[in-house]
Amino acid sequence: MSAVEIKNIVKKYSTKKTSVTAVDNISFTAERGELFGLIGPDGAGKSTIFRILTTLLLPDSGSAALLDYDIIKDWKEIRNIVGYMPGRFSLYKDLTVEENLEFFATVFNTTIKENYELIEEIYKQLEPFKNRRAGKLSGGMKQKLALCCALIHKPKILFLDEPTTGVDPVSRKEFWEILKRLKTRGISILVSTPYMDEAKLCDRIALIQKGKILEINPPKNIISKFERNLFAVHSPEMFKLLMDLRSYSKTETCFAFGENHHLVVNDSSISAVDVKKYLESAGHPKATVSNIEPTIEDCFMHLMSK
Repeated sequence: MSAVEIKNIVKKYSTKKTSVTAVDNISFTAERGELFGLIGPDGAGKSTIFRILTTLLLPDSGSAALLDYDIIKDWKEIRNIVGYMPGRFSLYKDLTVEENLEFFATVFNTTIKENYELIEEIYKQLEPFKNRRAGKLSGGMKQKLALCCALIHKPKILFLDEPTTGVDPVSRKEFWEILKRLKTRGISILVSTPYMDEAKLCDRIALIQKGKILEINPPKNIISKFERNLFAVHSPEMFKLLMDLRSYSKTETCFAFGENHHLVVNDSSISAVDVKKYLESAGHPKATVSNIEPTIEDCFMHLMSK
């Protein structure tokens, strides 16, 4: 039995003038005890998928089940077995840390004491601020409180919608360490993120763009399937460099990546020396070109360009 199974889900948002397909005939499964990632930019459809799976939205067509519970017929049962942490901080800002936890425990007919062992490690960091109103917490502490509230009823499946957006790098790292430990307790975790560097921390990922899944695989398998030559290219005139690289006859794709442009060529015989010669002839005598290994982001951009 899979933790999550989605078959041909479609969801559209319509107005009098336009119709946008947020989720376009998507199918996938997430296994029990798996840390599964939905990876894609804003507007890709990640939040809509999570809202459908947590019974907050009805799909236009298709079906989905969580631990064999149908999302439409068995919505009451599903709400008892899932924990959901939405993208925006949605707890009661005027309640204290402790009051928020007590409220969510009461909603699920349980107590903090009953399931404290599940949240103990996280709550110890919050305890010095237990009497502080939730709205006055830092971003990282808000994130930890939201996670505690999502876990307080001991869910079997945890949905985390962009949980580290707007959080400092240290808190992001701490959060993913917490997820790894939660997974060892048998909790199935589905997490969405726009951060490609977080993709490698998942067991499997689905790369999603404009409501469509580009590929589903373990991160290392997605990277291993990248068979093109990839170069990092830099010069003092980065904009002109980008235009000239995109005009190069051997270019398949070229995108800006931080301080460099990442160039994918359509000919496996092309070397860094060949690219350097072309750039010198195009007026970039100080350009540097080096072979690099692809990242998940490179793979995503390459798949998206297709």
